[in-house]
Amino acid sequence: MAPPLAYSLIATDLDGTLLRGDDTLSDRSLHALARAADAGARHLVVTGRPAPRVRPLLDAMGSTGLAVCGQGAQVYDAGADRLLWSITLDRELAETALGKIEAEVGEVYAAVDQDGVDGLTLIEPGYLMPHPTLPAFRVGRRDDLWCEPISKVLLRHPTLSDDELAATARAVVGSLATVTMSGPGTVELQPCGITKATGLALAAEHLGLGAHETIAFGDMPNDIPMFDWAARGVAMANAHPELKAVADAITLSNEDDGIAVVLEQLLADSLLGVPAEGALNP
Repeated sequence: MAPPLAYSLIATDLDGTLLRGDDTLSDRSLHALARAADAGARHLVVTGRPAPRVRPLLDAMGSTGLAVCGQGAQVYDAGADRLLWSITLDRELAETALGKIEAEVGEVYAAVDQDGVDGLTLIEPGYLMPHPTLPAFRVGRRDDLWCEPISKVLLRHPTLSDDELAATARAVVGSLATVTMSGPGTVELQPCGITKATGLALAAEHLGLGAHETIAFGDMPNDIPMFDWAARGVAMANAHPELKAVADAITLSNEDDGIAVVLEQLLADSLLGVPAEGALNP
């Protein structure tokens, strides 16, 4: 086995971070993750995607471990294909939150991710999926979104930017839900107090690891709580300015294998005996 890395837990977002724009993972990234595993590090996907939309990617990676899904609302065991932990968004609160947002900005288009390992993504008329490769089922009216328990609501506005919609939603939603922005065209409502850090902390505890052993990678404001929790947060070159502002370091973009670049440096540092506090100085 290779010498241990400075960090025992590698937490990576997917879209805009580990994945390229075409939803694929480069051979260089796969190799770097495999080398890190040989050195004893654990890899945790920490994503806004719900468990059913993550399962094919984990299968392609050969991962049978844990993944944090649904913006931290789910801890998924890929090997057992079950949720170790999940929390749902109260559907009445979600409807109330939507009403408050629309009272401020006019009509928005909504979608929901249902809870569970086989939960569907439902989209109402007018909603366009930001990731056209992800499966979604169109319903006839908004009331149909609430037919089963949900983990989150996704919002789009016909004219407002994501930043503008997220700012307004945070101002009016209050304690009804947590508002996040996780990618282009992706403003979300999730259970109040739930963030990526919530799920990451639970998964890390299950693995017997802690924040001081964790390096996290991301590209959007929804990754800020994860960066706050982890010992080190690394933003991609393509990251949102809000995340770059709180990152400990910035690597190359997701298209340029930014995570692999950092992991390769950590692996080289481990051979030289560089301690965690001396590794990856920005």
